[in-house]
Amino acid sequence: MSGPASVKKVCVIGAGTMGAGIAAQVANAGIPVLLLDIVRDPDDRNAVAAGAVAKMLKTDPAPFMSKAAAKLVETGNIEDDLAKIADCDWIVEAIVERLDLKHGLYEKIEAHRRPDAAVSSNTSTIPLGQLIEGRSEGFRSHFLITHFFNPPRYMRLLEIVTGAESDTALVERIADFADRTLGKSVVRAKDTPGFIANRIGTFWIQAALNAAFDLGITVEQADAIAGKPMGVPKTGVFGLVDLVGIDLMPYLQKSLTSTLPADDPYQAIARPAPLIDRMIADGYTGRKGKGGFYRLNRDAGKRKEAIDLSTGDYRPAIKAPSVSGAAGKGDLAALIALPGEAGAYAWAILGATLSYAASLVPEIADDIVGVDTAMKLGYNWKFGPFELIDKIGAAKLTERLAAEGRPVPALLTLAGDRSFYRVENGKRQYLGLDGDYHDVVRPEGVLLLEDIKLSSQPLIKNGSAALWDIGDGVVAFEFTGKMNALDGDVMALIGKAIPLVQEKYKALVVYNEGSNFSAGANLGLALFALNIAAWGEIEKLVAGGQEAYKALKYAPFPVVSAPSGMALGGGCEILLNSDAVQAHAESYIGLVECGVGLIPGWGGCGEMLDRWRQNPALPKGPMPSVAKVFETVSTATVAKSAAEAKEYGFLRPGDGITMNRDRLLSDAKSKALALVEGYAPPAPPEFRLPGAGGKVALELAVEGFQARGLATSYDGVVSGALADVLSGGEKDLIDIVSEADLLALERKAFMQLVRDPRTQARVEQMLVTGKPLRN
Repeated sequence: MSGPASVKKVCVIGAGTMGAGIAAQVANAGIPVLLLDIVRDPDDRNAVAAGAVAKMLKTDPAPFMSKAAAKLVETGNIEDDLAKIADCDWIVEAIVERLDLKHGLYEKIEAHRRPDAAVSSNTSTIPLGQLIEGRSEGFRSHFLITHFFNPPRYMRLLEIVTGAESDTALVERIADFADRTLGKSVVRAKDTPGFIANRIGTFWIQAALNAAFDLGITVEQADAIAGKPMGVPKTGVFGLVDLVGIDLMPYLQKSLTSTLPADDPYQAIARPAPLIDRMIADGYTGRKGKGGFYRLNRDAGKRKEAIDLSTGDYRPAIKAPSVSGAAGKGDLAALIALPGEAGAYAWAILGATLSYAASLVPEIADDIVGVDTAMKLGYNWKFGPFELIDKIGAAKLTERLAAEGRPVPALLTLAGDRSFYRVENGKRQYLGLDGDYHDVVRPEGVLLLEDIKLSSQPLIKNGSAALWDIGDGVVAFEFTGKMNALDGDVMALIGKAIPLVQEKYKALVVYNEGSNFSAGANLGLALFALNIAAWGEIEKLVAGGQEAYKALKYAPFPVVSAPSGMALGGGCEILLNSDAVQAHAESYIGLVECGVGLIPGWGGCGEMLDRWRQNPALPKGPMPSVAKVFETVSTATVAKSAAEAKEYGFLRPGDGITMNRDRLLSDAKSKALALVEGYAPPAPPEFRLPGAGGKVALELAVEGFQARGLATSYDGVVSGALADVLSGGEKDLIDIVSEADLLALERKAFMQLVRDPRTQARVEQMLVTGKPLRN
């Protein structure tokens, strides 16, 4: 029997950390979800599930993308509400990892579920074959494993495991829903212990911990070697274990040792760790506990301390020397060849982990692409195991393993002196188990700039930006500087791009595939200019940014911006000046200039005023919109999701949100093309602003915050400059304030503030520490 044509309602059973997080992500996608758990309090029978939702509303980082999403979660309990699953298209079981309890629950589910509804388990330890024992044919065919990673909102990986009886069409529909609607990158895993990511990830962590103990190096040294140089999380291994929870390690070890064959290499490295057992017993379970391998000693003024692996005592943390040269910049062959403990530690981890990963294909996955994807998205590795092998060289890895008398996996022998990945005819290819290369095939509807770059050259480029033809008459404008910061080169390329697009193309998309869309203006260049008092250059950059952004706004073709990650300051202002935005759900958007003693200088003030004065939720008149924008901008408010960005006015109600990061460019391109026919640039806005009286009212509000200790003296100065712009400067209520007038006010206020030593101190501290100065 076929599964549901679409998923319109989901039930999650089990309101623990994972189950509640899965329910929140379903709600984030706009899908109603029923969250059930056991009855613990007979007087408040839904307390467990309701309590989980209440807790998530207070959790940071937030499982919900907006408070409105929480309203889509209906809470209940298994005893009273299980019959409600008849309305659900997909039922996710996320209860404790006990087979007897799961079997008992499945029996109840089978009595109430609709015959076409999918049922899945979030298990990471129990084989699918054991889960469906004793169930009917219909249940077995509609059952699969959907293994989410914690936290479900932020971790993109979803491992899907199926059995011989699983209905193929149903599995495809669930996978498609998870991809397009929940934003997950779906990897098909085999029904083996730990699946893909936890099988390799647990081995990697265990190997790294063992080697640190064996070689007698400090946790700081270990993390300096096993972090950035290897392209794995910058926390390093010990910092990562602190983050995910030290108490998880014995649980994963027990699970894998009890289910893996006796000759599996993991069995040999899964050894007792008395220090870890003692830490857990003493409450040192990591960041969620009193600390872990690292802790903050509050009795010593929150001094950062690290544990001594030989004694188990805490001591002041030390700064380990960073790995220098090529070895510190991703050259893994150089890293494992380093003399002394650094090279020995790197090899102890990489030699064991990479050979283990190579030995597991095809046992855990059909090809190396799935393995690499799982490790990058499930464990935040920058490169997957086979991409790491390519950095060393498969032949060099094989040679060293053989020289040490260690087994060489068949896949390494198959590769020989070839790489696991190559680019051929503009296509990225991977080495298959048949010994031939095959194209890496993206899911239908996925368009990536990294693929386009393999077979084309930029139309135009400079040191900070590039323009790419992405097909169908649409071009992509890409920021390419560090953190995608914005500078004069970006503005200059915008000036060159507009006539080119006007002459030969239909539309423009502002997009990139960095971790962040843009962190705003290049503060490093700004500080350099401040230090040499190059005021003319700074004013030129401000004016040039205003000119470039307005040229985009009034270009004779549609401009769609497609942010992901941080879009702050000038990065936010380019969104505000676009015809439309197609934002990744995990976009963090805000005008944060006041935090560094400045105000938005590239048109952000006027664009926000224009949006809020059109908002039907605000009272009419000049003051409500001014007050709203002042509140948002003066406090450097940042929306923590695209959904929240709509609430703050950074995005319009009609702007699109893409859940899956890999689909963002395709969605933005489609939005741009939809605007082409009959396109006309917007008319410049005109404002009536409250003038001096409005400015006084805003300043009085700031004085109130200062009196309560919520704003500093210099906050008052910066807010005063912002108030002057938003209230129209010397204009009065009867005067019309043009867009050009507001831009002139922005420039004037910006230049006044940038000359103030207190602003310069804020800029410098932000660059040095990444934290705002409260002066």
